[in-house]
Amino acid sequence: MKKNLLFVLMILIIGSLAYWMLNKPPLEKDAPKDAQSLKQKTPKENKNPNTIQNGDIIFHTSTSSQSKAIQLATKSKYSHMGIIYEADGKMWVFEAVQPVKYTLLEDWIKRGENGHYVIKRLRNADELLTTSNLIKMKRYEEQLKGKSYDSHFEWSDDKMYCSELVWKIYKEVLDVEIGELEPLANFDLSHPIVQQKMKERYGDEIPKNEKFISPAAMFNAENLVLVKEK
Repeated sequence: MKKNLLFVLMILIIGSLAYWMLNKPPLEKDAPKDAQSLKQKTPKENKNPNTIQNGDIIFHTSTSSQSKAIQLATKSKYSHMGIIYEADGKMWVFEAVQPVKYTLLEDWIKRGENGHYVIKRLRNADELLTTSNLIKMKRYEEQLKGKSYDSHFEWSDDKMYCSELVWKIYKEVLDVEIGELEPLANFDLSHPIVQQKMKERYGDEIPKNEKFISPAAMFNAENLVLVKEK
């Protein structure tokens, strides 16, 4: 009798463990994998314009070693950015760091200077950021995930820097250009901090004609509207 009870108890324990393993939530370090989970709210469902939506673009001031040089060269407070998604019951930011990856929104915000951030959205987001388009964006991002960070800011798909990543996703999937590309020569490269960083990256051969999309150009783009600032 005791052996039968013990056998039944073991079966129940094994069954419970199997159920938990199949249904456990993802670890925080894991990225959302299911593109179908990106269901966008309709304008009627999203009555609060300040509610964060899939596809929103978030900016902050990075605390990385190159952030100050980017700010000085582009005359902008903001030096890093990414795209927000909700999946698996959590908010994520798809960003170009080392490597390109998804980061929990709360962790992404903590990395910024003083926890300050700004979220913006396409003016015609209701028309373009549909569920089907978000799924296309997510699938395209799967091709970019894992790529190395591009510290030389080259306009190729081999590596990615933050604003390049976001710009190319919107351009490739939605045919929307957020901000104008400019050659490096158009930026202010005169400050000693900028010159030092350029020297570290390029030596004496700075590619001044290389086209570049800056966080500042995207932040100030006319086809984006403010959603939230904190």
